[in-house]
Amino acid sequence: MDEEVLGKAYDGRLMRRLLGYLRPYWAAVALALSAMLALSGLQVVGPLLSKAAVDWYLVPVARPPAPWNAWLSSDPHIGLAQIALLYLLVIAAGLALGFAEAYLMQWTGQRAMFDLRRELMEHLHRADIAFFDRHPVGRLVTRVTTDVDALNELLASGLVTIVGDLLALSLVLLAMVQLSPGLTLAMLAVLPLIVGVTLLFRRQATASYRRIRAAIARINAFLQEHIHGMTVVQLFNREARSMEEFRRINRDHMLAYKDAITAYGWFYPAVEFLAVLSLALMLAYGGYRVQSGGLTLGVLVAFFQYSMRFFRPIQDLSEKYNLLQAAMAAAERIFALLDTRPGILAPVAPRPVPGGPVPIEFDGVWFAYKDEDWVLRDVSFRIEPGQTVAVVGHTGAGKTTLVSLLLRFYDVQRGSIRIGGVDIREFDPRELRRQFGVVLQDPHLFSGTIGDNIRLGTEWITEDELVRAAEQVNLLEYINSLPAGFAQPLRERGDGLSTGQKQLVSFARALAHNPRFLILDEATSSVDTETELRVREAIARLTEGRTAIIIAHRLSTIQRADLILVLHKGRLRETGTHQQLLSQRGIYWRLYQLQYKDQETRQPEAPSRA
Repeated sequence: MDEEVLGKAYDGRLMRRLLGYLRPYWAAVALALSAMLALSGLQVVGPLLSKAAVDWYLVPVARPPAPWNAWLSSDPHIGLAQIALLYLLVIAAGLALGFAEAYLMQWTGQRAMFDLRRELMEHLHRADIAFFDRHPVGRLVTRVTTDVDALNELLASGLVTIVGDLLALSLVLLAMVQLSPGLTLAMLAVLPLIVGVTLLFRRQATASYRRIRAAIARINAFLQEHIHGMTVVQLFNREARSMEEFRRINRDHMLAYKDAITAYGWFYPAVEFLAVLSLALMLAYGGYRVQSGGLTLGVLVAFFQYSMRFFRPIQDLSEKYNLLQAAMAAAERIFALLDTRPGILAPVAPRPVPGGPVPIEFDGVWFAYKDEDWVLRDVSFRIEPGQTVAVVGHTGAGKTTLVSLLLRFYDVQRGSIRIGGVDIREFDPRELRRQFGVVLQDPHLFSGTIGDNIRLGTEWITEDELVRAAEQVNLLEYINSLPAGFAQPLRERGDGLSTGQKQLVSFARALAHNPRFLILDEATSSVDTETELRVREAIARLTEGRTAIIIAHRLSTIQRADLILVLHKGRLRETGTHQQLLSQRGIYWRLYQLQYKDQETRQPEAPSRA
């Protein structure tokens, strides 16, 4: 619903903050403003030259005054040619100044928006995992794309243009008053009507733009969700339902734009009509004054040109109002995102993560994602250095939550988690996570090459280490069969690789980074039996000489663990080795009966850990 928030047409606090992004480029902005000021001044010069041509040469009523008389010829043909040359120079100067202003502000706007997008992306990288639990991805994409584009339009063309239009209006009005106050009043007689038309247009366009912004956000969220889940959509024959939902959202966007187009469709002709009406009033009044000798024909000609310069900025300012309002609403949402402070922060003086073999301890840990809906209740255990500890339990027992807390994606509400006797809240979260290698149930691969996905930007991993990691997880043979080897490009999310191959790439990634602690979260739950055997071999190599935590539904992968923790409804109910837990005939025994009672004798043994 935050997309529906209209916001103020102008908010000084937001504007000052926006202008801060222009501060590094103040020299370019100053040059653009200078160009706009000069361009506004030239708006006054053209009609004055037309007046001079008429009053001095076409319908002469006087000789050119000093200093014009010094270099303008008395011959009408030469004099008109000289004035025409001056007019041409004014037009050329206006074109050059207009190009300079537009180029400088577009350049500045793109630079400022580059900085803002980078800041947004850096902020999203620092955000807590809980933040992404609350905010749909489509909305966040809208912040970085559509909302930033709205600000770009304001900074690149809106602000300086508004200043230029206001200055041009002021200078044109001043010049007209100097030439003829009566003609000025005749032209301004329609101004109340123009104000009324503008207010009506602004109200309609504002409502349309609010609906457009909301519709765009919904389209982004819908596309992100449904394209990512297209397999499920097609598997359950939900294409027609999905298309009907998208048609409704898309139609809302179309109707909102239709209303905006309608508003613009009648606004510009209405202003043009009022401008022509103003010209008719000037023509009637000015013609009478010219006939009576109270006004020269040159002044009337100049007024006709000034009127065109007067009404065009009014149209532009009406459009810029909607641009300003859209930018203010976008700025409010963007800065609300940037002002969201992460809850997981590094302490002021973080302690270094203890080196060497150290234990991991959970001491009376309580945790809930919301209020007091406890996911973990008073969980305590100790993992000795070099141990392989398995965590099992029914779905929802809190197994993955243990890992999230250990990596400090969330903070515990009660109790503490310690590494080497030090509470993990005393470490810098980035340094803490650097100690761990994690293999997830659904490995995420990025667009790029296989080598890039194993390295993940870690420059110190050499080619030899890359090959060694792939070989140890039984992936090297497959990579060597590819045309480009490690440089083989991957599509989005590793599309083109099987689930098992993606999993092995994820294992190679963890091994190449040589972590002190290893976490395997349901790493074999979605692979076939043959791949599982290869994965079990990879697990044996990965856990060798490391402290490892293995979360698994398949008990065959954890039977040789040094310690097995059995979670049930958020509590640690049983601990022990595989044989010890079977002898207790408790929760683990029941899980074993359901899964692998008769498989120990039929499945090949995985290599034992050293």
